[in-house]
Amino acid sequence: MRKRNGFTLVELLVVIAIIGMLVGLLLPAVQQAREAARQMQCSNNLKQYGLACLNHESTTQGYPSGGWDYFWVGTPQRGLGPDQPGSWFFSILPFIEQDALFHLGETNGIDTMPEQAGIRTRLTTPVGMFTCPSRRTMKIYPTSGKTYKEAGTISEGVKTDYAANFGTKHLNPDDSPGGVKIGSLADGTSKKKSNSWPIPNDTGAISYHSKVTIGEIRDGTSNTYLIGEKYMNPLKYESSPVETGDNETVYSGACNDNLRGGWYNTATDNTAPMADRPNYERFLFGSCHAGAFGMVMCDGSVQRISYSIDPQNHHYLAHRSDGNVVSMD
Repeated sequence: MRKRNGFTLVELLVVIAIIGMLVGLLLPAVQQAREAARQMQCSNNLKQYGLACLNHESTTQGYPSGGWDYFWVGTPQRGLGPDQPGSWFFSILPFIEQDALFHLGETNGIDTMPEQAGIRTRLTTPVGMFTCPSRRTMKIYPTSGKTYKEAGTISEGVKTDYAANFGTKHLNPDDSPGGVKIGSLADGTSKKKSNSWPIPNDTGAISYHSKVTIGEIRDGTSNTYLIGEKYMNPLKYESSPVETGDNETVYSGACNDNLRGGWYNTATDNTAPMADRPNYERFLFGSCHAGAFGMVMCDGSVQRISYSIDPQNHHYLAHRSDGNVVSMD
């Protein structure tokens, strides 16, 4: 009887087991390579923000303003600087090759139908560099459904995973004495022209109604935070219309969605950065990356900031002129 060539059942099972082991060994390496590529893209986003802000400073003699408050969105008729009610994202559009998006709805008047139509189109036009690819894709997300000045009621729009450094004070007046009184502006004060407000004494690079020059970064531009990744609740990546810290559009004026800080008080709390996890402080910098988050400094250099950074050093880096220089080496 002629012997047949082939695999026995045992041999087949051994081969399958070996293949399974190889896949198990290779899969983490593939995942790590993909995450490294996504992290590199995230760092490139920050680099582009830094360059845009420096070009904005060169053009207007000031870093972008953080806007008026969250009842306003960007509008081209009001130009750049403290008179611009929209976020710093809106102000850098001309400096990231999005000039056409910046000028949508531009007319000779304020609060016109063409202006509102342009604003609505802008609010729902995704820009890839506004989100971290490790966290979520750039698309339209649910928002708080506010009725914005000069835009009407908006229930969805583009969001962001990045926030500018407003400094070492709380952004909410209920949290700390001397904070920026964003929360109190919803009573109608926010609807005044911005040049009727006093210039704030914030300590960061970008805040509400701000115009900070390079000369005011006295601790050194390489030693002062400019824009970083923001902490988020991972349960709310996709749907967070009521999550404070991620419930407004990317172009909304000064709010926790696009401004974060680094105050420090050993007796109460601090804003040391944190990896994404549920139910933590909405004012934090942080990210979904392991070990560290990305931050572009006021000179345009991109750094990885460890979650284990000393909270006091984090505080110093968020203040532009306290005299406490922290080496990034």
